Amino acid sequence: MNLQGVEVLRSDARLPKWVGGDVLYLDYDGVLHHHDVRVSRKHGLHFGPEASVLGREHALFEHQSILVELLQPYESVRIVLSTTWARKDGFSRARAWLCPALHRRVVGSTFHSGCDRQAFAQASRGMQVWSDVCRRTPRRWLAVDDDAFGWPTLCRDRLVVSHEALGLSSSGTASALEAALRSTFGA
Repeated sequence: MNLQGVEVLRSDARLPKWVGGDVLYLDYDGVLHHHDVRVSRKHGLHFGPEASVLGREHALFEHQSILVELLQPYESVRIVLSTTWARKDGFSRARAWLCPALHRRVVGSTFHSGCDRQAFAQASRGMQVWSDVCRRTPRRWLAVDDDAFGWPTLCRDRLVVSHEALGLSSSGTASALEAALRSTFGA
């Protein structure tokens, strides 16, 4: 399917359970914690060597409280997971990592059972989000991600790019997200 000159990922799935409304597309790595997260049999989930460059310890999901605070004025905003965690570990497991205040807002994921797994994995994050926007048809939407590569031109203004190492703890990222939330979803 081609929409406004942008190739949209094909999906054979039914419409999502939650459509319309106000949506924040949320990545985990580089937003809620440092981007260099790895998994191994020996260490489980852990941070890679890039995470030690700034000379401080990191914790998984260490910036959740910042997002909770930023979303507090916008009760109508729901979250759609745009993180690779949902594709690799499944939606329920990916959502389970979030604190209760964020968990209750999550209504879906850009990756779903009707996706062609290979085509989805090869698509840019921007195309994954745009395909979900076309499928879910939110009234208003915004995305926060540390990956700005491959976002369709027609939706780049909906992307808040976070600092890959500092995520939401970067004052610039937090300020940009706060301003984008206000302009997108109202005060």
